[in-house]
Amino acid sequence: MINNVAIITGLLFGILGIVFGAFGAHALKKVISEQKLVSFETGVRYQFYNAFFLLILGIGFDTSLSSKLLLWSYYLVTTGTVLFSLSIYLLALADYLKKSFKFLGPVTPLGGLLMVLGWACLLASVLTA
Repeated sequence: MINNVAIITGLLFGILGIVFGAFGAHALKKVISEQKLVSFETGVRYQFYNAFFLLILGIGFDTSLSSKLLLWSYYLVTTGTVLFSLSIYLLALADYLKKSFKFLGPVTPLGGLLMVLGWACLLASVLTA
């Protein structure tokens, strides 16, 4: 079960990464600062890293391997990616959207921490197999 869900999530992250990357490269280049564009691209890059992670998780791992750790890995990486990348996207677009997303400042590192913990769960699953 986790295999298909991880593959689908990874594919969705990849599709959205392509869309957001193209949006940033073409549409945003004209309306936000270079610094904000670099931040936006960081969100896209980490979204892609974790899209590949989820594809590897779904394709490359038998669910009989410490399945609780694999499940935690999936949830942590997925939640972390959404929090990390989405908060960066919104912070980069704040001026353009004329909105204050300053409350999202602490969300970005929390998302990063969750991603690290998700990767660590996969490592623990492999080491305990």
